[in-house]
Amino acid sequence: MTLLSFDDRDGFIWFNGKMVAWRDAKVHVLTHGLHYGSCVFEGVRVYNGKIFKLREHTERLINSGKLLGFDLPYSLEQLETATKETIAKQNIVNGYIRPVAWRGSEMMAVSAQRNKIHVAIASWEWPSYFSKEARERGLRLQMSKWARPAPNTIPTASKAAGLYMICTLSKHAAENEGFDDALMLDYRGFLAEATGANLFLIMDGKIHTPTPDCFLDGITRRTVMDLARARGIEVIERHIKPEELKNVQEVFLTGTAAEVTPIGQIGEQKFTVGSITKQLMVDYSLCVLQ
Repeated sequence: MTLLSFDDRDGFIWFNGKMVAWRDAKVHVLTHGLHYGSCVFEGVRVYNGKIFKLREHTERLINSGKLLGFDLPYSLEQLETATKETIAKQNIVNGYIRPVAWRGSEMMAVSAQRNKIHVAIASWEWPSYFSKEARERGLRLQMSKWARPAPNTIPTASKAAGLYMICTLSKHAAENEGFDDALMLDYRGFLAEATGANLFLIMDGKIHTPTPDCFLDGITRRTVMDLARARGIEVIERHIKPEELKNVQEVFLTGTAAEVTPIGQIGEQKFTVGSITKQLMVDYSLCVLQ
């Protein structure tokens, strides 16, 4: 299968305050964000022409930059306007938005306090992250050998590019073994998250989810928790040991890309795509269209 490269497409990208041709939205090979990971980003969905949770995503982008020690050169309102202009320019009705901010190339060393902060917003049509077949049967997850780091080793509350290196390693390893994704533990050995989505476990009619103290408290995660509580389902945030999986009846993931996706297997243990998961999948589908 021939891939449509993301650097060779028709269209436009909002780049430092201007709409530029897609192929002209370039950075230099010596940009600091590439060499030292001084880059933050967001993933945002568009449903029927409406941007889902734009304010929350824009706020998190700004806050992620602050956690990496820089301020974005645009206000919240300017970024929201730019995002809307981008999907209009691209004629996106159902798709994905990728805002990204990074340090430039004025200084090429660990210290780069005088580097310009660049911002770009791209958008494209994008279906579900996982295939229809995988979602119907439930994803197959492999346990990753990589753990989410402690919050005193890296700014884990940011959506920073460098934090995803071990996610790529984990997902590639899982796919090479025939799995769909990987489940990661945290630095203490508790269940954490998949490579790009938050984890939910259903035990005896209650929903349990890991406390997000060393990984992102996802926007979709919080949305689904509210949907569950609206149905009278108890949601418990706590540290969860891997051995507790034997007491679990249903498992699902949440994320901007994953939406609500059921899990059918973790390692050798299998789970049912049950009624609570199915109901929340429906509830979330309705929620994003409101």
